[in-house]
Amino acid sequence: MNLAYYWYEAAFAFARPARTVSNATRYAFSIPVNPLSYTAYGRTISAACELFERSTRQYAKPEFGFGAIEVDGRRITIRERAVWEAPFCRLIRFERPGLRRRQPKLLIVAPMSGHYATLLRGTVERFLATHDVYITDWVDASAVPLSAGRFDLDDYIDYVIAMLRFLGPDAHVMAVCQPAVPVIAAVARMEAMDDPASPRSMTLMGGPIDTRESPTEVNRLAQERGIAWFRRNCITKVPFTRSGFMREVYPGFLQLSGFMAMNLDRHLIAHHDMFQHLVKGDGDSAEKHRAFYDEYLAVMDLTAEFYLQTVEQVFVEQSLPKGGLLHRGERVDLSAIRRTALMTVEGERDDISGVGQTLAAHRLCPRIPEELRDHYLQMGVGHYGVFNGKRFVNEIAPRIAAFIDRVDAIRNGEGEQRPAPVRVGARPALTVVA
Repeated sequence: MNLAYYWYEAAFAFARPARTVSNATRYAFSIPVNPLSYTAYGRTISAACELFERSTRQYAKPEFGFGAIEVDGRRITIRERAVWEAPFCRLIRFERPGLRRRQPKLLIVAPMSGHYATLLRGTVERFLATHDVYITDWVDASAVPLSAGRFDLDDYIDYVIAMLRFLGPDAHVMAVCQPAVPVIAAVARMEAMDDPASPRSMTLMGGPIDTRESPTEVNRLAQERGIAWFRRNCITKVPFTRSGFMREVYPGFLQLSGFMAMNLDRHLIAHHDMFQHLVKGDGDSAEKHRAFYDEYLAVMDLTAEFYLQTVEQVFVEQSLPKGGLLHRGERVDLSAIRRTALMTVEGERDDISGVGQTLAAHRLCPRIPEELRDHYLQMGVGHYGVFNGKRFVNEIAPRIAAFIDRVDAIRNGEGEQRPAPVRVGARPALTVVA
């Protein structure tokens, strides 16, 4: 049995006394009554203690923490409420009491790939003033008791279908990274069943629709090692310290270690820079570092069956583009999609989902009318920049919002003065910003 999880928990337990001493030392060298706190020596001791504490901490699930936003010149308080719930997911709505104007419903499907939905805080924040936003809040598998049953790729697709039915036929769905595959599969199944709740549009962002296009190191690793290697080396059981005791999972800390190893030099430099900021007394720069890594280092576990099925079907077998992906025994036929509009978004420097992998969705969905398609390639951004950061806020998000508005205008039949359709043919024209 893979005992990695037990060793991981033991390491944190053994480090607890040292963390206590480190925290006390940091406090002693940072309180104003200690003259040494005003010296470079005192700040160096305090900085070293903080980095040690942060390096040996288990990070809790972050909060979205939206206070209020301005809509139409008014300050409106944001209230989070779970409106739909299942063992492995909650659907959160960001309610804005007092807002009377009806806005498009937008379901943001967050990645179930090791981080919490709060990783998309910036994505959500950008649409709060203009859309009625919902997001999937996936539950850490280590917190779900065995009695709740399994959760695999079929269940993921079922969850997406159930949430879209809950929201109704006028919703739009956005999939960020990993959920691009289950979301397009869910829409295809709904369209094949002539489900009236099929979404008006789906936006796929940096997702592995066809990993044969511009394969990345992540794709090559899956191909080279095969599913047996991942089962043998990545799957372990939840220890007795957690509610999901004995559930087989792919631990979040393994996923995180893989992500960090890909850009280890950047993370080492970032922590070195934070140390220097603390020594110099640059609190603002240090706080930015804390905010980013409080989010980045907070990870969740995935069920083993979902993880292994995703690796096998998406990355090894490439079942979706080859026409072999099944949902509950039925083939997922992307050519069934004809009413739901499709927009794809990619980043030029994406090292997780290479350029062309998400664009492939257009080729695989030939029955979508040309006026209901769009594709956008953002230059100068990597994977994270596809859904967060200044270029997302200023360049990508406005195009997504415009696409949703255009689809709504077409569906609502607002006269003959419709925006000019995007002529795409088999492969849509690229919209590129330098």
